[in-house]
Amino acid sequence: MPASSPTAVPPFRSRIGCDARSGYYAAPHRYRLHLTPSCPYCLQIAVTHTLLGLDDILPVTWLPAVPDTGDGGFRTLRPLYEASSHQHPGPAAAPVLSDDWTGRIVSTHTPGILRDLARHFGGHGPDLLPRGAEKEILAIGRLCERGIHDAAQRAGEHPGDRAARDLALATLLRVLDLLERRLGSGGHLLGGELTLADVQLWASLVQLDTVHRHHLDAAAVHRVTEHPRLWAYARRLAAHPAFGPHLDLDAIARRHHAHCRGEEAAGAAVRIVDWTVHTRTPARQSASEPA
Repeated sequence: MPASSPTAVPPFRSRIGCDARSGYYAAPHRYRLHLTPSCPYCLQIAVTHTLLGLDDILPVTWLPAVPDTGDGGFRTLRPLYEASSHQHPGPAAAPVLSDDWTGRIVSTHTPGILRDLARHFGGHGPDLLPRGAEKEILAIGRLCERGIHDAAQRAGEHPGDRAARDLALATLLRVLDLLERRLGSGGHLLGGELTLADVQLWASLVQLDTVHRHHLDAAAVHRVTEHPRLWAYARRLAAHPAFGPHLDLDAIARRHHAHCRGEEAAGAAVRIVDWTVHTRTPARQSASEPA
């Protein structure tokens, strides 16, 4: 199974500030995002970037679907990593927010990148980080990471250890139950408007269905499907023009098959969402990826 985070070493965690005194401050065309269409963290950032309409002020460099170095990184990112941390010990992994003015990495920390895009670059887009909701959005992000992504991964990692598998599955189902109840009172997690919480949850549900499901048994997947509001919500967001077009199912599958060492289970045959109805693979090809 793939690792639960895009890099095994501590990420770069600088933040964008409000003005020049902050060091890194919001300025058009200063920064660049480096994303791969196969990564759930990059998916969150790509959706947020589109929701905020940042194409003209914050360019995106798309990387290949499958990392091209043995440690799970990308050769084209290695110069950025070396310029930012001499003899960087880990993979040159995506996502990356870089500073074109200095040639250094600002951040590889997805929650921080999302908050900075919403707070400092989103003046003309929807308010994805409403004042007073920051802690709640952060908590939902952690819930998605630990209660969906990590728990689903653990539930598929121990086919011979029933106790460990059952414990992880119980955690996953408990979190899905909680989110199902939360969606009962409104169209989105925090009410009637989209926020970063919705972006994070949607990407987690995509990963659960397109990757983790393949390592769960059929009974477990059927229990996962027993959350009708949650999966209807996932379908509805997939139809949104800022969400579905970023879903590259082929890229997700290629990365999964290239790096996954887990055994496929019967749950792979139980489809939850037909993502192909709403997806449109964008024309993105890195200079480092052959045609």
